[in-house]
Amino acid sequence: MDTHCHFDFEDFDEDREALWQSCQRMGLEAMVIPGVTPDQWPRMAQMCAAAEGLHYSVGLHPCWLHTYLDPKLWRTQLQGLADALLQAAKDSHCVAIGECGLDLYIDGDLEQQEAVLTCHLQVARELEQPVILHCRRAHNELLRLLKSHPVPRGGVVHAFSGSAELARQYWSLGFHLGVGGTITYERANKTRNAISALPLEALVLETDAPDMPLCGHQGQRNSPDRIPQVGAALAQLRAEPLERIATQTTRNALQLFRLNHDDAR
Repeated sequence: MDTHCHFDFEDFDEDREALWQSCQRMGLEAMVIPGVTPDQWPRMAQMCAAAEGLHYSVGLHPCWLHTYLDPKLWRTQLQGLADALLQAAKDSHCVAIGECGLDLYIDGDLEQQEAVLTCHLQVARELEQPVILHCRRAHNELLRLLKSHPVPRGGVVHAFSGSAELARQYWSLGFHLGVGGTITYERANKTRNAISALPLEALVLETDAPDMPLCGHQGQRNSPDRIPQVGAALAQLRAEPLERIATQTTRNALQLFRLNHDDAR
């Protein structure tokens, strides 16, 4: 299962249906398409209603805050965001809240980012939904917020690239670690070591397509049909059979998003 693929992005407009059919033939039963801005949510709902195995989440990504929030009025807009999330998440194909989080790599207002993330966490707690988290250069701040605003259903730290200690802290709070193309790069020693040290039950697979190309595919559009390569890299890294990797990570994802194999197909 690909737990994080931006399949609604225009990069897939020319071959989306054929690509998803190809993915299903190769055994990829399900995909979660993360929301990044409210403008995108209705299209994702339509897309997932029209194709078996596609599910989505609703969120406002820190890199897209400017598309929804006024720089001066954003505090007064938070309730509107919460109401929009609550309403959109009622759709049967919506399985999580997010992609949301903190990003200190971009030029943004940390107070605003933390307030928006807290809004997502409160909605997730109210709806008993998992959360899909984005984090760059803000792990300490993110862990602090997760501890002060616990989410019973946990979630996923998407594209995890931290240390083993950070990974253990997230796992202790109920958050799985999203494993993608990063582990295919030998230079990513810290991430590879962290992923090796965690129990397999803590991991889910993702591509983050069309971004985060695997080693050897730099400069190309990433694609959900490369999820087997991510699984194979994880199996090699952990010296475990590929079948076990595929079975357990799929089970982890299905349980996290409250899906069964019938829902996935």
